[in-house]
Amino acid sequence: MSAEMPAAPAEVPVPLAEGLESTREAWEKATAAVLRKTRKLAEDAPDSDAWATLTTTTLDGIEVTPLGTPELTSGLPPTGLPGQAPFTRGTEALRENRAWDVRSWFTDPDGQRTADEVVTDLENGVNSLWLTLGTDGVPTDSLAKVLEPVFIDLAPVVVQDLHDPLGAARALVAVIEDKAVQAHHGCNLGVDPVGTAVRARLDLGGGETDLGVAVEAARLALPLGIGAIVVDGTAVHDAGGSDVQELAYLLAAGATYLRVLTEAGLTVDEAAGLLEFRIAATDEQFPTIAKFRAARRTWARVAELSGVAESGRGQRQHGVTSRPMMTSYDPYVNMLRTTVASFAAGVGGAAAVTVLPFDEPLGLPEAFSRRIARNTSGLLIGESHVAKVTDPAGGSHLVEQLTDDLARAAWAGLAELDGSGLEDGGGVLEALDLVAERILATRDARGLLVAKRAMPLTGVSEFPNLHEEQPERRPYPTAPAVFRYAHEFEAMRDDRVATPVFLATMGPIAAHTARATFAANLFAAGGIDTVAAGATSGVDEVLAAYDGAPVVCLTGHDSAYAEWGTDLVAALREAGASYVVVAGKADVGADDSVVAGLDALAFLRRTREELAS
Repeated sequence: MSAEMPAAPAEVPVPLAEGLESTREAWEKATAAVLRKTRKLAEDAPDSDAWATLTTTTLDGIEVTPLGTPELTSGLPPTGLPGQAPFTRGTEALRENRAWDVRSWFTDPDGQRTADEVVTDLENGVNSLWLTLGTDGVPTDSLAKVLEPVFIDLAPVVVQDLHDPLGAARALVAVIEDKAVQAHHGCNLGVDPVGTAVRARLDLGGGETDLGVAVEAARLALPLGIGAIVVDGTAVHDAGGSDVQELAYLLAAGATYLRVLTEAGLTVDEAAGLLEFRIAATDEQFPTIAKFRAARRTWARVAELSGVAESGRGQRQHGVTSRPMMTSYDPYVNMLRTTVASFAAGVGGAAAVTVLPFDEPLGLPEAFSRRIARNTSGLLIGESHVAKVTDPAGGSHLVEQLTDDLARAAWAGLAELDGSGLEDGGGVLEALDLVAERILATRDARGLLVAKRAMPLTGVSEFPNLHEEQPERRPYPTAPAVFRYAHEFEAMRDDRVATPVFLATMGPIAAHTARATFAANLFAAGGIDTVAAGATSGVDEVLAAYDGAPVVCLTGHDSAYAEWGTDLVAALREAGASYVVVAGKADVGADDSVVAGLDALAFLRRTREELAS
């Protein structure tokens, strides 16, 4: 797998809007004017600085520009047509019914309840099933009952059991044979020993990691004309990996399975036909769209180098809305996250999309959350008509550039794994230490963004409702192992502080409300309640409202800080305050300050220690 991706031709400048009145300079001028009003751009900064101000950089170091222009794509290689190599624009020329499979996830250990949920989902828009079996989900011996009403020749079924993958595989094979029909080609026995090894290496659960399992599953699947292996990229994503790390892992794991299966006697075309790729979809819309497209392009290259016939190089993709992006607090916001994620996966060309229920972090989903999950894809397909065209993002300068950037970065990541022993016999299993090292580094980088709220988590790090009542759900038999982005904030919320912080609001409401709201939201994100003094006009009125709390936060206008802030801090200390915080950068003799961009997690830990002392 050391061959390089085809090089892009030299970049040729192309006018932004040839023949139209709009120009790049006009956009820069209009955008810069808005940025100056919001103080995101200095008054004396050139208009062209609007690009740098609005450009974001992913954890992989890939820039996402605010506007796609022809200059971005003028030097890119051809993307081909849908259904043709390199399959950037889709594995099929026209998707069946021009839509993706709406695939529901089932994990309830109550076999009868799962059977009822399967019928309900199939009658209401779902057309494929994904079942977690065994000790982590649906009892394997209940599978025949669960699938009894399912037309398995019409509705693809994918099973998964990390601990006994062959047991789950044989159970599905038995159901197919008992029904005596030709199973849908989209069915898959769902074994993935490589993915299980990754999860075990990163302390996200263990299971069967013997590559021989893949061979056994292949021998079961081939006579039935169904898939055998799910190359599960969510193993990397759930552990905290980045988009590029997930893509590079998918390529390495897929190549490992091709090698193992061909060494066992299968042709390379047979081996490639047994694979399905599971990819995480996040609420970062454009990077997610580009990720699915880049995955197909790079896998087509791996398949080409492996000798797979061109017709078999298309990658069958199962998109799953991200578990790490979900939050247990204010869980209804998860509906917004999963809507964007499912849209991006569908537009990106996934053959099947699973929208996880919004209450997934809390426990087993209920009827309402299951309905919302399946209806999300239904509305996108049936009412928003997102699937009316193949590759709707094709031709977008921004998406095409992102696709190329991700593909090239993923290929470089594959080369790095190559250098760590990918071709030395054990495949990607020989490179697990490097995979783990890269993922842990990404965890740290993302964690810093979350801590500084540069990566805001609505309802948790931003706009938290400290007094919300979370929905109650039945517990999982084994909770899905995942490294959630919000886990540090949520741990504080789980352990709320009994003593509130006193907000020493200075001046009338109009003068202090902005900083008081900012501070109260920040404290609430750390499980800390606040009590405010209200409208005040001086030190005596603040002291009259002071309740003796050990931690006090001054919130007011800069002019109030300059006029009587120092006196107020001294008076509060004399009245019993042991730790004084100021909202802003004023020098009033405070112990700490609250400003935009601070490490919120570190600040909240300090505050909680002071409240507990």
